[in-house]
Amino acid sequence: MLKEIAVKVFKDSELEAENFRNSTISKKFDFKVLIVCVTTALSLTLITYLGSHNNTIYVVDTFISNKWALKLKYLFHAGPYAQLLRLSHWVFILTISYLVIPIAIIKFYFKDSLKNYGLSFQNAFKDYRLYLMMLVFMIPLVFTISYTHSFQAKYPFYHLSSSESISSKFIVWELEYFFQFFALEFFFRGFVLHGLKHRFGFYSVFVMTIPYCMIHFAKPMPETIAAIIAGIILGTLSLKSKNIWLGFIIHCSVAITMDVCALWQKGLLHF
Repeated sequence: MLKEIAVKVFKDSELEAENFRNSTISKKFDFKVLIVCVTTALSLTLITYLGSHNNTIYVVDTFISNKWALKLKYLFHAGPYAQLLRLSHWVFILTISYLVIPIAIIKFYFKDSLKNYGLSFQNAFKDYRLYLMMLVFMIPLVFTISYTHSFQAKYPFYHLSSSESISSKFIVWELEYFFQFFALEFFFRGFVLHGLKHRFGFYSVFVMTIPYCMIHFAKPMPETIAAIIAGIILGTLSLKSKNIWLGFIIHCSVAITMDVCALWQKGLLHF
């Protein structure tokens, strides 16, 4: 089934790109490709440097005031919501980089509809069987990897102490965690993929997969390798369906499975 879908998506995408290349507009400099690629590099840079709360404190201290920097340092390190605020800060920077900036570019520079970048609900759940197949494969894999020390050290991002139960702060974090997957899917399988397909056709899937793989470099190696495979599959299915919704759902499903497995392995799965 996957092979037939990939072949069809390949032919359709390449035909669309060939039609564009044969048009007169293709002979002009492609500012759309330039903007998508530079925005990708800029967004990843912002997340890498400003996604760290320590770097944000340094920026505030350097360009605003030491007084505000000290307040932020207290909130991020000593306040009652310190861990949640650190993680929320990361989601905030990620939202700006993956969601706000691309949406602004699509609406005000490309002057295009967001539906053309993966946010259409048309045929959104048509291929649900394929995503269920991916879940059937991924969940046992996650369970197996959950026995490794590197996995348990990484997940969940919100660390619970041995005496701490699953609280409202943890639940708030999980909701934020799910939201950042929406931003991530929109950025890679929406903005980047559909922003490049007119020029690169099916090969836009592989162009998108490169930065998508790179954002996993700080995670365990098996997860990074799995991200390459997932990037190619989810990118192909996004080209087929022209939306990101099932990719978002499978990301959330795998993520909650990872967190539950990690909590279970640590003996922290209690309320």
